[in-house]
Amino acid sequence: MSLRRRLGAYILAIHLAPLACAFLLLPERPLLFVGAELLLLASLALGWRLLKRALEPLDYTRRFHDLLQDQHYANRLAPPGPGELGELVAMFNAMLAALHRERLMVGEQQGLLDRLLEATPGAVIVFDFDGAISLVNASAVKLLGLEQPQGKPLAHFLAQGAVAPREHARRLDLINQLETLAAGESRLLTDLDGRRYRAQRGQFYDRGFARSFLLVEELTEELEDSERATYAKLVRVLAHEVNNTVAATCSVLDSLLFYGGQLAASDAADFSTAIDAVRRRNVSLGDFIDRFTRVVKMPEPELRPASLRAIVDDILWLNREACAARGIELRWQVCSDPGPIPMDAQLIEQALLNVVKNAIEAVQARQSLGVPGGHVHLALEARDGAAVLSVSDSADLLGQVAPRRLFTPFFTTKRGGQGIGLMFVREVLNRHGFAYSLAATGEGETRFDIRFTGVLETA
Repeated sequence: MSLRRRLGAYILAIHLAPLACAFLLLPERPLLFVGAELLLLASLALGWRLLKRALEPLDYTRRFHDLLQDQHYANRLAPPGPGELGELVAMFNAMLAALHRERLMVGEQQGLLDRLLEATPGAVIVFDFDGAISLVNASAVKLLGLEQPQGKPLAHFLAQGAVAPREHARRLDLINQLETLAAGESRLLTDLDGRRYRAQRGQFYDRGFARSFLLVEELTEELEDSERATYAKLVRVLAHEVNNTVAATCSVLDSLLFYGGQLAASDAADFSTAIDAVRRRNVSLGDFIDRFTRVVKMPEPELRPASLRAIVDDILWLNREACAARGIELRWQVCSDPGPIPMDAQLIEQALLNVVKNAIEAVQARQSLGVPGGHVHLALEARDGAAVLSVSDSADLLGQVAPRRLFTPFFTTKRGGQGIGLMFVREVLNRHGFAYSLAATGEGETRFDIRFTGVLETA
């Protein structure tokens, strides 16, 4: 039974007893009986009226609750007039107006936040209290390949394999690295294709409980610009000092050779041999510095239509005899011949020559370990508006090397290598905007893929 009915029953009960007594005690006094009955009826009517007035705030409270539950913050309660109840209704209406303003503000802020997230080039992922994804922008979906991510933890996508194996491996590796980030930690990450990212896991509090978010920003261009500027300064200083020293030393050595004829015959041969050895080492030092200089002082590409097939043909002719002499199979497969591609032919030729040379040297290093034969295969095909050139070798020297380390400056897998060749290749391809990847295939081969974008006309 409701409070209104209980109070009504109580008021009726306390008035029934006097009415019954009036019927029993005052029948012989009509005037007194009528007066008592009227008085009791007036008291009962007054009680009902007061009860209604006393419970009226509950009615307004119920209507206020219904408005809050239905989120009708723009509605208002009709004021009953002056008095305490009017003040209560005015307070309810003020609360509704405040909630309406806050809702509009939150909606506008949410709309602005959504637009900012979509316009942000970096990946943004926000998690709920249970660690499931509650908010994600388009950049994160594209970077990590997330499909319908809301309500799923990031680890859920480690088992997704609907994309190409290479792309899946790249995303899997990046997600694994993101999962290891602790709250408040910021770290530089590198994916399997050599692209680098700054990742940060932050926290914020929502209704008193902590929630986390991830920010992932690709820094390849920024870092490479910074590296290039640093290396350029370093190489300029080294080149200046080394070149001056090499020039002076060569001049002195040439002068010393002039005096070789004044020595005894038994001493002249040793003297000349020692001077020649020093001169050769001096020239090698100059060449070493020159290789660094070519990387940091590389000119901007001058793009002109050029035949990729013709460039590769020339490179293969240069290495055909050397491969045949070492028993290395050099194979060139043109699946489809793309038309002219906008590129700087000289820079691309130097880069491809370096890639093929590395593959041949890797097979030779394998042969030196007692493994005869080996092969270097090149394939060219047009795929989705681009020419894809693949250079694979049977040395498989990258089987134990993390792919993300391959394009790290000065990193090399060759004995006595300097780690400059891949720096040069990376610089050339990045300046052209050509995508590339270098990794072990898992089938006993290492493959370098280069995607040459541009207007192609398949022959």
